[in-house]
This record gives sequence, C-alpha cells and structure tokens, in this order.
Amino acid sequence: MEYILLTILVAFIGFSIYRFFKTKKILKTLSESEFREGYRKAQLIDVREQKEYDAGHVLGARNIPLTQLRQRMNELRKDQPIYMYCQNGTRTGRAALLLHKKGYKDLNQLQGGFKKWSGKIKKTNKPSY
Repeated sequence: MEYILLTILVAFIGFSIYRFFKTKKILKTLSESEFREGYRKAQLIDVREQKEYDAGHVLGARNIPLTQLRQRMNELRKDQPIYMYCQNGTRTGRAALLLHKKGYKDLNQLQGGFKKWSGKIKKTNKPSY
C-alpha cells in the first residue's frame, strides 16, 4: 500500500513539474509595460469568470472564462497573438496549455495578472436581482 501511495505521489509531482516547464515554454510572461505595448494589436482575453470581469477589467478585453474556453475557442484567431490575463496568473497557464494543444502559438500573459494592472479599467454595471 505504501508503494502505491508513493508511486502516485511521485507521478503527481512529476506531472506538475512537466506542466510547469511546458507552460513556461509556450506562454510568454510580459511585464505591464510590455503587455501595454502589444495588447492593442492582439486579441485581449480576460479568462476570469463573468462576475470578476464585470467588477473590473482591462479596457478593451473580451471575457472568455477558462471554464468556457474549450467551447468558445472558435472565437479566437490562430494568426494573431493572444494576450490574456486572470486574477494572478494561474488560470492563464491552464488556458495556454489548452490553446497550445489546439494549435495556437503566440500566447502571452500579464505578469502578476489583473491584480497588478495599473492601467485603465472598465466596470460593467449589470443589474443585480
């Protein structure tokens, strides 16, 4: 029994390390100034959930939550760079792995996520019921 648990633990750690380095390879992390330089010429995607997006997002960003990305991938073009962000950088890594698997190449993320963004933001005023 101990060996089974140890094997599972080693496999999990190995897989986590593999994913970490794979994400580093396919997803370019940009400082806020680098992100600002390029995002107007790219597809700017907020991968946070709708409520987070409505509370405040980078001006010009489209909301495609990570939870909907697989179904909405056809909204993204493969011939243009994709600049994305989430709250702190975790979900963009998962989004990048998904997009890369489907043939998207130029994938970029905002270092530190929306939490670190100091530029213009827009809030969506939706009626609460």
